[in-house]
Amino acid sequence: MKRICQFLLILLIASICISASTTIQQKDDCEFEGKKLYGKIRFVEYASDADVKIKIVTSFPDIKVKLVENFADDCGEWQVVEYGEDLKVYVAENFADIKVKFVTSFPGMD
Repeated sequence: MKRICQFLLILLIASICISASTTIQQKDDCEFEGKKLYGKIRFVEYASDADVKIKIVTSFPDIKVKLVENFADDCGEWQVVEYGEDLKVYVAENFADIKVKFVTSFPGMD
C-alpha cells in the first residue's frame, strides 16, 4: 500500500511539472482579414486607401479601442501616427467593415 501511494505521489508531481513547462500558444483573434487590429494606426481620407473601414459606435462594438501614446502591443490598443503605420483606417458612416467603440480602459474584443 505504501508503494502505491509513493508511485501515485511521484506520478502527480511529474504531471504537474510537465503541465507547468508546457506553453500554450493562443491564437491571435485580434485580426480582421489578416490585418492585426492593434499597433500603429493612420487615419486616411479616402476609403480606397484604407485597409479597414470602421464605424464609431457607442454600443455593441466589434472591438473596443484605447488610444495610447506608446507600446500599442495588445488587442485594441492603437497608437495614431502620421507615417510608419501597421494599419490604415477610414472612418465611414455606412458600409463599414467593423464597429469600434473608443474606451479609456479594457480595450479588446469580447
